[in-house]
Amino acid sequence: MQSRQNTVSRRTLIKGAFAAGFPGIVMAQGTALETKAAKLGFIALTDAAPLFVADEKGLFKKHGMTEVEVAKQSSWGATRDNLVLGSKNAGIDGAHILTPMPYLITTGAVTANNVQVPMVILARLNLGGQCISVANEYKDLKVGLDNKEFRSALLSKRVKTGKPVNAAMTFPGGTHDLWMRYWMAAGNVDPTRDINTIVVPPPQMVANMKVGSMDTFCVCEPWNHQLIHQKIGYTALTTSELWMNHPEKAFAMRADYVAANPNATKALLKAVMEAQMYCEDPKNRAEVAEICARRRWINAPVEDIVDRMKGDFDYGTGRVVSNSPYQMRYWKDQASYPFQSHDLWFLTENQRWGYLPPSLDTKALIARVNREDIWRTAAKELGVAARDIPTSTSRGVEKFFDGKVFDPANPKKYLDSLAIKNIKSA
Repeated sequence: MQSRQNTVSRRTLIKGAFAAGFPGIVMAQGTALETKAAKLGFIALTDAAPLFVADEKGLFKKHGMTEVEVAKQSSWGATRDNLVLGSKNAGIDGAHILTPMPYLITTGAVTANNVQVPMVILARLNLGGQCISVANEYKDLKVGLDNKEFRSALLSKRVKTGKPVNAAMTFPGGTHDLWMRYWMAAGNVDPTRDINTIVVPPPQMVANMKVGSMDTFCVCEPWNHQLIHQKIGYTALTTSELWMNHPEKAFAMRADYVAANPNATKALLKAVMEAQMYCEDPKNRAEVAEICARRRWINAPVEDIVDRMKGDFDYGTGRVVSNSPYQMRYWKDQASYPFQSHDLWFLTENQRWGYLPPSLDTKALIARVNREDIWRTAAKELGVAARDIPTSTSRGVEKFFDGKVFDPANPKKYLDSLAIKNIKSA
């Protein structure tokens, strides 16, 4: 009798807590977990917040994953190297990661000796929320989406000094590299020939701009806002101004971990998805900013994080936007679902800039790496409303700020429409 009462009370707790917007403690359901352990990597950025919240709020443990370690990585290169190693060799099993990286690692395009390490994308962690920042050297230009004057200033500086002008991003072929390249090319700057694109780890962006290592950079928060607070530069644009609600980071695991631990994988994913819901809620944003600021996570002043976490943007140029439509989304607007059409855009752009060969069978590769089927199962088991579960693996035709259109049904047409590119010879 006592056992039955306990069962009923647990069920009541589960229902009531989920309805309240933040689930209580729930026993793992269904088939037993193959392991309770996982080692996950992250970079000190606010779009890793779902991993921080899942850890801090006990969501991994709630789903039976009681031995999860969330470990800070020094750079995206370190994330790649540790994924190649795997946790059995003192590396990691999965990570908060730039969406193209699981594909670049799976194909061996960015690994030592081109070793192929199959990866799986389980969810998108967020939409938008990145920025392109510019040094105060160009403060008078008030650079924004239109970068034609900035182009003239950069090319003039290169001629006068004889030195290259640098645009910093965080990993070749990664999201920040692609946003910077797209923006530059739209303003008729060839990012391969007219400027240098350099790799700088996110936490080192501000310090490098302070000493003049770059003229512009693209990265997530809090580093753009910190740049303004330290009076070194300003925000030119948020990346959702380039492409509204664009996909950004992913939650990805080594494919061998997923194959060996399907139930544990699903448990990890559920924890991350619930954390995304928590991060999305406006009433939680100040707390999420405080969590992000902690030493073990981003280790930055909460003042550098909280405003933009809430959606309030002071660009540092006199332009101030409250509750911006371009703020980062963690759950709203189907932010968590890993649309295959978005992965196709990233692969197409990596072909555009010569990181991947034009002969790549993108359809077959996406079928291997993108496991939206696991996301759908996890969503249903979490009780996500049917209206919040996409019915298609494509978000449809995407439109960009410069009028370009990407139709997932015809990526070649998109690629052909782009004047500036650096496609590898077949």
